[in-house]
Amino acid sequence: MDRLGAAVGTDEGWLDWLTGDMPPHAGADAAAQELAAQNDSTVQGGAQPVVRDGHPGFEVAVQTNYTVGESIIPGTEGKHARAHAVAIIQPRCDVDLDADPEKPVELNCDGQTVNIDPTGFDPDDLPDASVLFSVHLAE
Repeated sequence: MDRLGAAVGTDEGWLDWLTGDMPPHAGADAAAQELAAQNDSTVQGGAQPVVRDGHPGFEVAVQTNYTVGESIIPGTEGKHARAHAVAIIQPRCDVDLDADPEKPVELNCDGQTVNIDPTGFDPDDLPDASVLFSVHLAE
């Protein structure tokens, strides 16, 4: 959202972000690491940009920092659990393909109207990210 806010009014491609055509973001690694840490796990190799069903996203592999421990399966007590997930970013707004990125734009974001005026734009005017995008697991 910070990068989108910085692009409005300065980059003619800012409308593309609202259709899901956004550049990869280095912040995905930090977000993945934070979520993994909350689950006492570690990201393995960083967040990798992917596309699923035409939507941008990130794939992440994680490993627990703790072992499986005592189990009914012999020999697993010293093993770490591993998993991978793909999260995609799906736009919620309808963007008029003929919209002029230098003029005020009215968006319909799943029934909520969002007005963005790139002239004199203040990034604090953007709604919460959840209004513009849905992020969910694809795998």
